[in-house]
Amino acid sequence: MSLRINDEAPNFTAETTHGEINFHNWIGDGWAILFSHPKDFTPVCTTELGYMAGLKPEFDKRNCKILGLSVDPVDNHAKWAKDIEETQGNAVNFPMVGDPELMVAKAYDMLPADAGDTSDGRTAANNATVRTVYVIGPDKKIKLMLTYPMSTGRNFDEVLRVLDSIQLTAKHQVATPVNWKSGEDVIIVPAVSDEDARKKYPDGWKSPKPYLRIVSQPK
Repeated sequence: MSLRINDEAPNFTAETTHGEINFHNWIGDGWAILFSHPKDFTPVCTTELGYMAGLKPEFDKRNCKILGLSVDPVDNHAKWAKDIEETQGNAVNFPMVGDPELMVAKAYDMLPADAGDTSDGRTAANNATVRTVYVIGPDKKIKLMLTYPMSTGRNFDEVLRVLDSIQLTAKHQVATPVNWKSGEDVIIVPAVSDEDARKKYPDGWKSPKPYLRIVSQPK
């Protein structure tokens, strides 16, 4: 079954480099990023995991946990982590799920049901579709999905930017325009009438068109 935005994120219990977790319990009342990798000891993913480790304090500020996933066993992850720290300058400071039976990859529709039940003998090319970033909210629903090809490193600064937008728009009845960054103007959503908008924004807003109401980012 394919997953879509606002679907409940499939729950799972799995071994990680930080011990066994139940995904929904692990998320708790906060937010989570789940990002997947087709295989350990792959070059692009090595750079990604190191960069994400460096960004972890920024995600912590936003009450967002990070969880990596690779279809290889946890023991392999621990060995890979040494390479990541050596080459990228950041120690992996978040748990990484081992998925040697491909259960999580299948649950998240990153591999087909007939992909088998073991990572043994599989190559990165076999697992090329296990390259997705999921942002999951406190309600355990998927807020964002980004899927990348193996040859293109992911932009985790963009994931952080999107998280800022998602958290802001979940709290206020606004949307964020193209290339928006935290602190910049936002858009009042169409569901808010002008009458209600005046109560919330007594100083008014810019409106180049009736349907485009631009206002300072709410606190």
